[in-house]
Amino acid sequence: MAGAPLIPRIGTPENPIRIAVLFSGSGTGANALFHHQGKVGCTHKTVLSITNKEDAGGIGFANEYGIPVKIENIDLSLPKQERREDQERRIMKHIEHYDVEVIILSGYMRILSEYFVSTYYPKILNIHPSLLPAFPGADAHSDVLSSRVRVSGCTVHVVDSGMDSGTILGQCRVPVFAEDSHAILAKRVQVEEHRLYPKIIDLICSGHQVVLDD
Repeated sequence: MAGAPLIPRIGTPENPIRIAVLFSGSGTGANALFHHQGKVGCTHKTVLSITNKEDAGGIGFANEYGIPVKIENIDLSLPKQERREDQERRIMKHIEHYDVEVIILSGYMRILSEYFVSTYYPKILNIHPSLLPAFPGADAHSDVLSSRVRVSGCTVHVVDSGMDSGTILGQCRVPVFAEDSHAILAKRVQVEEHRLYPKIIDLICSGHQVVLDD
């Protein structure tokens, strides 16, 4: 089956693919991407960062690189069923204003609505701390340790309407040891996440063809 690029054009160092990075926490993954984009010949550039947390650590990293930061948290004054729609509407305005071509989720701890995903599909990417399809969900490391498997890792995938169920773009394996704690395993996986994610983004922004899962 023939594949196709996820993006309708190929990025170049002179005209890089315009990326928005969404994060909720420490922002170490975003920082690794920002650093990678500073290398000569990179075909993508972060033009916007968005967070739902006013105290997210990633804000400091974005500021260091001169990347605009938009803080769009949940408006708790709204009825519960309207909060996500309101927040995503604000985020989408920023994405359109900055002419974003690819959305990168990097520790963004919000479930995106089906409408948001369908609007930008397949140009939303995520990295998950397990070897999908094994151990999807919010606490993969705990699930891995409870299962007593001896190999875990990380997966870059296209975001679809399911839970960590989109087309897999790349994976990296790491060992799991009997004495591992959640923090130790998370750190080992994180090292590989910071290597894998920029590599896959490079491929996508350079016109690499992908066969999307049905």
